[in-house]
Amino acid sequence: MSRHPFATTAADVVEALLDLVVPRICAGCGEPRQLLCPGCRAVLDGPAQRTVPRPSPAGFPPTWTVTAYDGAVREALLAHKEHGRLGLAGPLGDGLSRSVSAAVEARSRPSGWPAVVLVPVPSLPAATRARGHDPMLRIARRAAYVLRASGRPTTVVPVLAVGRTVSDQSGLGAAARADNLAGAHRVRPRALSRLHGGAAVVLVDDLVTTGASLAEAARALTGVGLAPLAAAVVAATARRGSLDRLGPGG
Repeated sequence: MSRHPFATTAADVVEALLDLVVPRICAGCGEPRQLLCPGCRAVLDGPAQRTVPRPSPAGFPPTWTVTAYDGAVREALLAHKEHGRLGLAGPLGDGLSRSVSAAVEARSRPSGWPAVVLVPVPSLPAATRARGHDPMLRIARRAAYVLRASGRPTTVVPVLAVGRTVSDQSGLGAAARADNLAGAHRVRPRALSRLHGGAAVVLVDDLVTTGASLAEAARALTGVGLAPLAAAVVAATARRGSLDRLGPGG
């Protein structure tokens, strides 16, 4: 039996209890009584487009995003990741599902939707422990649920892990991020055994900035013969003009 994207955990119970005593406001704009108001949610509903960092790191996979990392989307991603608003995995995962769809449809043969495996870019173990949950895994599971519900077979397998100590990426430029992450990801042998032959592997992340994380994840997968078909993210950062939006087909 497949796992429901909102299976009850201790963190889910805590969030539900908080909702009883703390007024819920929109994570994007502060509108009362809503997790994410229709206006802020609409930002995640648009068509996905291909995005490429400039400069693009070696090995950066073809990547699609549904929106830019600013405004309501930035606030929603931070609220989910850092402040434990776990219900936001729903709309964020819905947005990611659109990016995955665009990526697979652009890169696959016209014979139809293949079996797709979403592989989340791994978080630092210390960060996951501090947050009490794995934000990207939750978003990826929601995206896979949405895609399966529409008749497109999709699963999530957390194949990758961080294999060595890396520094906090915030504040680092493109070259420093690439150096910081070089060789950092490893493949989990047990998780690797859950992948079935012929599946299309799509890397997923919440955000692309310089592209270093996705390039390193692609390197680790390619090293064991699992070169990703593409990558999909919720949002892309346009920092100092470092990202170009290319359009649906790239």
